[in-house]
Amino acid sequence: MSFFNKISTLQMFALILGLSCSDTKGASWKITYPSPDVDSDIMTTYPVELLTLALDQTGVNYELNPSSNQLTKIKALNRLEDNREVNLVWGMTSIQREENLHPIRIPLFKGLIGWRLLLIRDDMSERFKYIQSLEHLIKLSPVQGRDWPDTKILRSNGFDVIVNQGQGNLLNMLATAQGDFYPRSLAEIWHELESLEGTKGLSVQPTLGIRYPAAVYFFVNKNNSPLAHLIEVGLEKAIKNGNFEELFLKTFQGYIERADLKNRNFYYLENTFLPKDTPLQREELWFQQEHK
Repeated sequence: MSFFNKISTLQMFALILGLSCSDTKGASWKITYPSPDVDSDIMTTYPVELLTLALDQTGVNYELNPSSNQLTKIKALNRLEDNREVNLVWGMTSIQREENLHPIRIPLFKGLIGWRLLLIRDDMSERFKYIQSLEHLIKLSPVQGRDWPDTKILRSNGFDVIVNQGQGNLLNMLATAQGDFYPRSLAEIWHELESLEGTKGLSVQPTLGIRYPAAVYFFVNKNNSPLAHLIEVGLEKAIKNGNFEELFLKTFQGYIERADLKNRNFYYLENTFLPKDTPLQREELWFQQEHK
């Protein structure tokens, strides 16, 4: 048996990084993720908890730190592509992002990012009661971030999307009737409604939602396959032993129950920007709604 057949996969990748194969676990993997440009919330803390869980599964030593500078999502992705300041970012996947970066194709939020509830003005609640089809909903204008992948998805499905930059601006647009509703994921809408300024007079529409296939992945630089492999190994182990699901339910079960999915009608949208290698066939990676 050759030397390279004897060493473990992780040890071989450690050699690529210039680490000692005789003491792979003694080496420290230094991972820097973006320091968010907003106050920490579940969308920033949960990925770090999941990343920590994955790394712990591998048994390696590691240093996990936020970047010294606060970074918007777009800036963080650009820094990662340039191999500067950060070496890991999480974000919603798209064909373009997978061309520019190395995706680890395990959806961190199990697809909840594509389960969208509708934040509306209280004075619009009666109008939404009369929506009986997707065609009715398309006549209304959603607000959304200018550079968000969701904006392209909504537009490709016929919505006239009104865009701006920054959460505060979008909430203000909705509050001042510059848009009719603000689609937010089931995983984030409740926290935002209760913690952000500018939500007075807004509420979650109780009976409707939109849904499209979407995945948030960990991304690394194109040339950092060893780190991608390490994290993928850890995530797969956490999936197999149930620790991934345990953390997911601990974090999101309350929000899922609050959404009252059995009594909510979701309109399905096509996501033509979803890469062909998205692992939709692996049911264990995706949140499954109980049948009514």
